[in-house]
Amino acid sequence: MASLIEDESEDGGRIEPAGAPHAAVPFARLSASAMRALAAFRGFLARGRFSSLTRRIVAFNVAALFVLLTGILYLNQFREGLIDARRQSLLTQAEIIAGAIAQGATSTPDAQVIDPLSSSRIGAPPPLDAGDLAEKALPIVPENAAPILRRLVLPTQTRARLYDKDGWLILDSRQLSASGQVVAFELPPPEGAEDPGFFQGIADRIMSVLPGRDLERFREAGSQNGSMYAEVIGALSGTPSSMERVNDRGELIVSVAVPIQRYRAVLGALMLSTRGGDIDAIVRAERFAIVQVFMVALGVTILLSVVLAGTIAEPVRRLAQAAEIVRRGKNARAQIPDFTGRRDEIGELSGSLRDMTNALYSRIDAIESFAADVAHELKNPLTSLRSAIETFRLAKDDAAKERLMQIIQDDVRRIDRLISDISNASRLDAELSREEMEDVNIVTLLETVCDLFTETGVASHARVSLEIDPDAPRERMKVKGFDMRLGQVLRNLIDNALSFSPPRGVIRVSAARGRGRIVIRVEDDGPGIPPDSVERIFDRFHTDRPDSFGKHSGLGLAISRQIVEVHGGTIRAGNRMDGDKILGASFTVDLPAAD
Repeated sequence: MASLIEDESEDGGRIEPAGAPHAAVPFARLSASAMRALAAFRGFLARGRFSSLTRRIVAFNVAALFVLLTGILYLNQFREGLIDARRQSLLTQAEIIAGAIAQGATSTPDAQVIDPLSSSRIGAPPPLDAGDLAEKALPIVPENAAPILRRLVLPTQTRARLYDKDGWLILDSRQLSASGQVVAFELPPPEGAEDPGFFQGIADRIMSVLPGRDLERFREAGSQNGSMYAEVIGALSGTPSSMERVNDRGELIVSVAVPIQRYRAVLGALMLSTRGGDIDAIVRAERFAIVQVFMVALGVTILLSVVLAGTIAEPVRRLAQAAEIVRRGKNARAQIPDFTGRRDEIGELSGSLRDMTNALYSRIDAIESFAADVAHELKNPLTSLRSAIETFRLAKDDAAKERLMQIIQDDVRRIDRLISDISNASRLDAELSREEMEDVNIVTLLETVCDLFTETGVASHARVSLEIDPDAPRERMKVKGFDMRLGQVLRNLIDNALSFSPPRGVIRVSAARGRGRIVIRVEDDGPGIPPDSVERIFDRFHTDRPDSFGKHSGLGLAISRQIVEVHGGTIRAGNRMDGDKILGASFTVDLPAAD
């Protein structure tokens, strides 16, 4: 049963529910709006408009914003400052009212009372001290105190209770009317007052976990002695006191009590208390403003998160779709979207995927070309072999048969050599991708390879000389790579130079270090390289040895270039020139140094 108090003043009367909650409707309106927005947003997500990455970005940003809001509401000092200011205001107001009551609503015995601050007069009776005054003073006169309370308390929207020196209630401002009579009656509670509603209930539960709610429960003293209030006990002992409590609705009530003194004698106590919900309404309004700002920030955060996720998720989705198209191979040449202009990780990913795809397509083209070259190179000896076999049956003399048999054996050896070289070239990529690069000392490698050609007698008709840059320390002539494969490159170049060198020619091998590079040169005294074949000699199955047809597969230089490029280097072919005269061929291998 809710009680309504009818307060009448000179301006008229009004009826208000005691301790009615304030600002509940705005908060409920906010909660309802927030729930509708949340439901709409959830439906938007359920329809699959956002990708998983977008949902995660939005969720993380919103969670961080909620943590920030919780921290602001939990650690906000506005409530404590407001309570302290209200307490000081009540103390000041109580001091003023208590002084007015002490002067205008108390009486003293007939004995003469002399102000102790005034000068003593000759022949005057001695004044009463504080103890005698307290014993002989008459009680506070309610008829005189009521108008003072009505005038000074009712306009301030606070409740005042006046107690005598023994703690018994004399006056309660809640029961004062304009005529000073008691007007108290009960009305039925407003419709729906007992049911705060779903959203308001949620808001109250959220607010209940915030600090400052673990307070003593307020109890109405009624006709009981006021000593049940600690602040009244303190005031009757002469010390102003204050307390904070919560009523049955969980609303904060701040109360103060000050002594009513006259000539330092405590004649009673005045207790002032706020209405339930006054401070909570202000705090709720302040928190409502925070929540409003939060809702705006939430909307902006979600919008920016969606935009941010769109700049990430959409390009990633397009890259994934393009990669899937490449994997399935439905199109001849699927293009990866180009986001390299973004200058961020998505741009780097796009560039890497494009490079990877181009490398894949290049590898596919190389495999197709290699397969075509292999088929062509194998077809020639097979055709020759088939012709020789068919002709062998028609041969009439032993000499013709012997020549045909020689052709058959040469074609078989050629096929065997081609298969071996093709097999080595095919395994090269796989071996290079599985092995780990190590430090390779180029000086040691060159010395080993050159000694191999000299000591085995392979270079019997020519001389292999080695020259190392004297200004480069031996320990700095290192590269990161595979020693066996780099040795294969050097053997191929020296073997190629030997095949073109005249008798008693010189194969010059040199190594020098430049700026972060190591340069190796292999030069010979042969006829040189035709200008139109400087690049073609690195093609597979290409050879410029017309007098030794079928003895070389033409894969040596192609494999050498492939190995050098895996090491991050380059290989070039050229001629040693003396004016317009060609002195011999020259091959240059440029590799990155290890340090």
